[in-house]
Amino acid sequence: MSQGHDHDSMDPGSMSDSGMHMSPSDMMMHMSFYWGKDAIILFSGWPNGSLGMYVLAFFCVFLLAAAIEIFSVSPTAKIGTHNPIVGALIQTCVYAVRMGFAYMVMLAVMSFNLGIFIAAVAGHTVGFFLVKVRALAIVYKNETAPKV
Repeated sequence: MSQGHDHDSMDPGSMSDSGMHMSPSDMMMHMSFYWGKDAIILFSGWPNGSLGMYVLAFFCVFLLAAAIEIFSVSPTAKIGTHNPIVGALIQTCVYAVRMGFAYMVMLAVMSFNLGIFIAAVAGHTVGFFLVKVRALAIVYKNETAPKV
């Protein structure tokens, strides 16, 4: 009594995958660091083996990583509001953007492309440097200000 449901004789290759035909080279994912422009970073087909698009991806990851460090120093809410809920909401939005950027950088680094890894580390380094230079400049300005 099979009622027309003969699953034992079904060929797994006969199942339709809605037109998604991937060659074995499309499915290759590196599990160790490698160097080259042939990478998939964040989106399928990007940078698609193009040197110009790889350089663009490099700079995008660099800027995202720098932005993470810059957003990590959110000043206390003094944006012209005395409402603590509005201040907390602004800081929460900045935090959400920073976390989104952090996860995007993490996913880009998971491509195991050495150039993208270097871009992420360099971006974090430059962002941290900019934040610390600004903080030290403020401290220096306060220390050298004439006392009245």
